[in-house]
Amino acid sequence: MAAPTELAPAPARRAPRTAEAPPAGGPRPGTPNRGGGGVVHALRGRLWWVTLLVAAASCLISFYAKGGLNVESMTATEMALTVVSGAIVALVALLAPARGRVHGVWPAVLLFAFAALSAVSIVWSVQPEYSWLDAGRLLAYASAFAAAIALARAVPERWPAILGGLALSAVIVCGYALLSKVFPASIDPSNTFARINEPYGYWNAVGLSAAMGVICCTWLGARRSGHALLRALAYPAVGLLLTTLVLAYSRGALAALAIGLLLWFAAAPLRLRSAALLLLGALGAGVVLAWDLSRHALTTEAAALPERVQAGHELGVLVLAMLLALAAVGVAVGFGTGRRAPSAPARRRAGQILAGAIVLALLAFVGALAHSQRGLTGTISHDLGALTNPDAKAPPNTAGRLTAVASVRARYWKEALRVFEAHPLLGSGAEGFRTAHLRYEDETLEVRHAHGFVVQTLADLGILGLALALALLLSWATAAGRATHPFNRSWTPWRTWRELPAGARPGWRALERGPRRAYSAERVGMLAMLCVAVVFGAHSLVDWTWYVPGDACVALLCAGWLAGRGPLATAGAPAAAARPPLAAAAHAQTAGGPLAETGPGPRARRLRTRLARAGRQRLGLAAAAIVAALLAAWSQGQPQYAEETRQQALGLLSEGRRAAAVEEAGRAVSRDPLSIEALLTLASVQQAAGQSSRARQTLERGVREQPSNPQAWLALGRYELTRDAAAAVHELQAAIYLDPESISPEAIAAGKPQAIQLHNEYIQALAAAEAATLKSASAARARAAAAARRAGRPHRRPARARSRSLRAGP
Repeated sequence: MAAPTELAPAPARRAPRTAEAPPAGGPRPGTPNRGGGGVVHALRGRLWWVTLLVAAASCLISFYAKGGLNVESMTATEMALTVVSGAIVALVALLAPARGRVHGVWPAVLLFAFAALSAVSIVWSVQPEYSWLDAGRLLAYASAFAAAIALARAVPERWPAILGGLALSAVIVCGYALLSKVFPASIDPSNTFARINEPYGYWNAVGLSAAMGVICCTWLGARRSGHALLRALAYPAVGLLLTTLVLAYSRGALAALAIGLLLWFAAAPLRLRSAALLLLGALGAGVVLAWDLSRHALTTEAAALPERVQAGHELGVLVLAMLLALAAVGVAVGFGTGRRAPSAPARRRAGQILAGAIVLALLAFVGALAHSQRGLTGTISHDLGALTNPDAKAPPNTAGRLTAVASVRARYWKEALRVFEAHPLLGSGAEGFRTAHLRYEDETLEVRHAHGFVVQTLADLGILGLALALALLLSWATAAGRATHPFNRSWTPWRTWRELPAGARPGWRALERGPRRAYSAERVGMLAMLCVAVVFGAHSLVDWTWYVPGDACVALLCAGWLAGRGPLATAGAPAAAARPPLAAAAHAQTAGGPLAETGPGPRARRLRTRLARAGRQRLGLAAAAIVAALLAAWSQGQPQYAEETRQQALGLLSEGRRAAAVEEAGRAVSRDPLSIEALLTLASVQQAAGQSSRARQTLERGVREQPSNPQAWLALGRYELTRDAAAAVHELQAAIYLDPESISPEAIAAGKPQAIQLHNEYIQALAAAEAATLKSASAARARAAAAARRAGRPHRRPARARSRSLRAGP
């Protein structure tokens, strides 16, 4: 059921300290155990301030960047992440001790390569502006990943602070989300849905934060080390997180949490502790959820605000009572098991009862499906058809969607695959789905992402991007396996094939019995980080939450730490003494330290040369990290600077300062030449300043540089509407071809202003073009008659042909 090293009963009393020397590589007597994470040990080991720092940084990203859709807040977040990450890498390069091999290099290189591919895709992107923004986001993510690798190498003993800080930040984020339902008039008065969507503005992102927080809190409450009070606080935390997860009505987050917990129970040894924590937390959350789902004001859309306020206050009282009750239960369980740990037979019986209960629940579920109206196979086939049907209607944003199977994701996936078929090798450019899918959509649902990492990558970066992403996944899995050894297996690299026994081959091999199979506290923590990363990855397969920095940075921190940690020290073996930083070694030599030589012999000179060369390498690496971070931050800030300049140009135009407005709009275009909005603003300002020819040249430049963007064609067609009707018809037809639903009968019948305006403009252009054609034909006949009269021969009037209208579709 579990490894005996983790589930062995605790000793009745602590062994007295002795003044004997510790084993080689072990801690000195009286030094804190920095891997334990208890209150006293945390204070002595200074883990508490690292925990608070991690929680504060995560909360700041979550509350400021929100869902990642606001360019201004997202740009500031990206720049801060890039600069801070570069500074961390530089400090580690200068001050970290040499610990042998550097782990996690290949995953970091491949992630930066993925970001570079997104930046290069600007060349062929259907909307280069979005590709630039996406490349900046990926650069920030890659920098944060590299910083996590560097921290894992420099301060590997701080891993409890990472998990503790992430658990605390998840509780804060989800607590605020629940407060938005308790106090809707003060926090989220504009939300007419029954689902929780604060602080991200997207309910599935809230659900994902809760799911990853459940994993962290499960580790916090199930571990053997640490103070009992901290373990007890994990019980109300799990109850709060599960309540938030269900009230977000996020089916994808629930499924991702199920996958993460399945991996946790299969790989980690603390199964009974984890099961007790989750069952008690789910019981407390279930009471609150049962009351919430029975209230009409909390489960229906567009409920009156006074009713929501009254029901929200009652919900708050019930949540507070749940938290107090679970805290008391956690204290009772912690101190009860601390005084007398359950015996091995009792743990074995509890495990058998738990496994039997799970099997009975599965059998009951299968039996219920078998006795349903469609039967077992009929229900499964019907649900699969509803899940993959692109014409399925989206379920309402109420509690009923938790049991619904249908989703609109199949429609987005279908459109993404059609974009991939049109651009199979390189895709439509980073975040090109946002524009390219308009050509293939069947309904006017406004969507920016394909709701799935695989289909989004295929649509944006094609086969090349997906191959690079798969290589990144494999390299990261190999690196993370060195610190976790899930299922007691280890990846044997190809470079060590000569050291294997005869007949053995490199690959995914089972660990031999011995110290490496022991589950130390750090290994259990690394497994928790692995589960957090798996939850995020599983959810990203069916949603676009990797664009949400608050969720993505949590997963990047865990994934980067796993990649950079490397193999853990085996239990019972002396840890290798860390070598001092090279700068300290050089100082020790020059100051007559242990490395100093008695005379300036050849060996001392060679050692001094090697140290100086290594110092220059470290200094160069740190300088390169700082310079690269500053350059990347400058590149990330240009689109936002251009947008601010564009807004200033519009302000100057409204004040009547047309010359200054033209100059400011030109500066916006120079700062971000890929922005179609900047080009359109420049054209409108030039037209208002009486520079019609230059305005037309600017619009033609937009069409020439972004021929697959319907906005460019639409702007040029509207400009030509009063000048050249035939040209306006051609350009409006191009815009309609690239976005057919913009003028569909359904959109017009729904009363959408943009669709009605485009329809009227197109009809006006058709009428003007037909009138111009008739007028030209009449003028041609008149000229022919006049020429015949001048020649002295009778003029035969041709039969009048029936005029044909230009077709009303693209």
